Amino acid sequence: MNRELVTGLAQLSAEKGLPKEVVSDIIARAIKRAYGDEEHIDVKVDVQTGAFKVFLLKTVVEKVEDPKIQVQLDTAKKIKPDAQLGDVIPFEESAAALGRIGAQTAKQVIQQSLREAEREQVFAEYADREGDIINAKIAHFDMGSAVMELDRGATAILPRSEQAPHERYFAGQARKVVVLEVRRTLRGPQIIVSRAHKALVKRLFELEVPEIFHGQVEIVGIAREPGSRTKIAVRARQPGIDARGACIGQRGLRVQAIVNELGGEKIDIIEWAESPERFVANALEPAHVVRVDIVPEDKTAYVVVPDRQLSLAIGKEGQNARLAAKLTGWRIDIRSESEVRAELEPEPEPEPVAVAEPAPAPEVEEEIRHDLVAEVEAESAAADEEELDEEDRALLGAKKKEKRR
Repeated sequence: MNRELVTGLAQLSAEKGLPKEVVSDIIARAIKRAYGDEEHIDVKVDVQTGAFKVFLLKTVVEKVEDPKIQVQLDTAKKIKPDAQLGDVIPFEESAAALGRIGAQTAKQVIQQSLREAEREQVFAEYADREGDIINAKIAHFDMGSAVMELDRGATAILPRSEQAPHERYFAGQARKVVVLEVRRTLRGPQIIVSRAHKALVKRLFELEVPEIFHGQVEIVGIAREPGSRTKIAVRARQPGIDARGACIGQRGLRVQAIVNELGGEKIDIIEWAESPERFVANALEPAHVVRVDIVPEDKTAYVVVPDRQLSLAIGKEGQNARLAAKLTGWRIDIRSESEVRAELEPEPEPEPVAVAEPAPAPEVEEEIRHDLVAEVEAESAAADEEELDEEDRALLGAKKKEKRR
């Protein structure tokens, strides 16, 4: 019977990764269920060998009505001399009494119970690890999601939405992932992992930077656009510690290891500051900031940068300013010095504009020209007439009279 139901408690524990006590309890429940009377059946399992014994629990009575669950006092005293009415006496049952059908039922119950115990153990193990980083290997793909193998036969799902845009995945590839969520489903626990969540960057820094792991340096905030760029704000919790320097490492080895793990993703390490103005200025690095004005009512930071630094402060497609806003929690309005100067200087007075006279009509223009010509001829004639002597003027007058006739 033992060989049919239990191939060995140690073997089951090793294969399923379950404690021996759990497996022995599963076997006991399975045998009770196979007998069909769990209330009056007791099973003792040897934790070391996997051997078990079945006992029928009978109540001591004066007159036996049901021999399966009752025993007379005289018979009970042969097993237990001090037995009294109402006591429950265990009677060892032969394993053969279970029968072949009962043994097969017990096998099925054991297998089902082992699967349930495995699932419960996986859920209990990973439910407390949400936000932790784990190693996993890609087994296959299902509708764009990567199914990853974990320890002890557990599996995890890397959805397409949690995959880094620039990374390429293939079966057999090992990756560090962060546990996002552990759900209970009809098929067992479902573990959702991510390569795009900002928690992955945080855990990687904890692994690479001892000062962060031991609490000497604190990560205050992270803003990430996976596959492209991340800004992380840090501060020292002990005097004399350079928070940024600790994260960067000697010759940049620490941060470079994280960049390599993330496939070349850029990482800006920012010094956190209590002052919002200083924090916003730091968050816009590598751009140099001239001035920051905070308007708490609008939750807006108005930033002034040199003209040549404007594009650097905004970043490609606005990425630098966008990440800085996510990191600080402030809406950021960036302007150049020349723009601010132009707004502050008064506008110059407009110069008077000469108004041109409208051109006369063609017929009017011709009449004016004719009058001017006649006037000029008259003036010329008058001038010539003044130069003549009396005899010439008299001769000229006679000619005019003769012309009028």
